[in-house]
Amino acid sequence: MQILYLVLALFLLLNLGVGMWRVLRGPTAADRMLAAQLFGTTAVAILLLLAQAYSKKALRDVALVFALLASVTVVAFVRLAWPNPGADHDSE
Repeated sequence: MQILYLVLALFLLLNLGVGMWRVLRGPTAADRMLAAQLFGTTAVAILLLLAQAYSKKALRDVALVFALLASVTVVAFVRLAWPNPGADHDSE
């Protein structure tokens, strides 16, 4: 079963190569951000597979931290990339 986990982790690692192509060639910032989100999600999946393959509970904790960081980066990107048109009304 350990070999299956490692093969799946390798497949996900190859998937990151496709994501890197999208980061470099993405026509818009949103495409690039989605590819970066793919990196975060894939890193979490790889860490969970390796944690299961090698019975290391610490890797699960690192995967949880990566998942939290990925969600924070998306929120920060959305707040910076798309300004809120209703922001002027809050100052009144």
